[in-house]
Amino acid sequence: MTRAPSPRRTVRHRPPRRAAAAALCLAAAGLALAAPAQATPAPAPATKAPTRTAALPIGDLGTAVHNFLFSPDAVAGANDWHCTPSAAHPYPVVLAHGTLANAGANWVALAPTLANQGYCVYALNYGMNHLSAGRVGGLTDIGDSARQLGAFVDKVLAATGAKKADIVGHSQGGMMPHYYLKRLGGAAKVRTLVGIAPSNHGTTLDGLLTLGKQMNALGFVNNLLDTTGLTGLKQQEAESDFQKELWKDGDTVPGVRYVVIGTRQDTVVTPYTNGFLHGGDVTDITLQDQCPDDKTGHAGLFLDGPTLQNVVNALGPNDPRFTPECRDYGPAF
Repeated sequence: MTRAPSPRRTVRHRPPRRAAAAALCLAAAGLALAAPAQATPAPAPATKAPTRTAALPIGDLGTAVHNFLFSPDAVAGANDWHCTPSAAHPYPVVLAHGTLANAGANWVALAPTLANQGYCVYALNYGMNHLSAGRVGGLTDIGDSARQLGAFVDKVLAATGAKKADIVGHSQGGMMPHYYLKRLGGAAKVRTLVGIAPSNHGTTLDGLLTLGKQMNALGFVNNLLDTTGLTGLKQQEAESDFQKELWKDGDTVPGVRYVVIGTRQDTVVTPYTNGFLHGGDVTDITLQDQCPDDKTGHAGLFLDGPTLQNVVNALGPNDPRFTPECRDYGPAF
């Protein structure tokens, strides 16, 4: 398949911030139930972890649906608390799921992919409340979720003896760690933050929130979200009070590497460029610049072959000339 000549780019101009609704920021769990089965993604060939006798299987959409229902807290390849980082991969990797998802479902492909290559991988659930049924995460106040992340990173560093960790997050899971880095001292404990379609600067949800403002309905909706314990959804609206406070001092903090992977097919974080960052050590990647035929949408990126390959490159060689193999695309939702 045709590949664009410049797979990676560092963006220097901030896209406009727009108002948005975040209620669907990574609706992988709900959408997965109605979506057709997809091929199992096969990212770049993996090497076996030194202590593993056989490679872990890479999960697919069926695995994600099963885990969402029956294994929300566990996923193959993650949370081996006896794992010791190797010289080749000295930084443990912490995975943060998106809104409405959980660790068991969101990381069925990436967790075993990284574990098979010898990484120590850890995944947490965050942002759950009385509506979650132990499965639906990313609902509550994002500052509180960031504190949960901080406590989890501390646990990972204590178990592995590492000085810093890498974080990979999908949707809200790519945005929420910024609060940890910028407001909770997390920058001293994180080497790299990789955001997969992160809701960094919020979403307009294709202009629906703007329409809500024009109809004077947004305030009612936001009050309802607060009352029902869904503050994390309201905070992902572009130009929300949370967004304004989070980014008032810029996008990045010194000492942390940032990678953002976005898709032009995103209909949840809109415009998709709202996920991109500016300043510091930032690399923004648009998947279709690498693989023009990749139609993967916002939620489907967790199964997308080129996305998984880009994550592996970002955590490993970090080759600026890296070009993924254009195959095993994720679902279009």
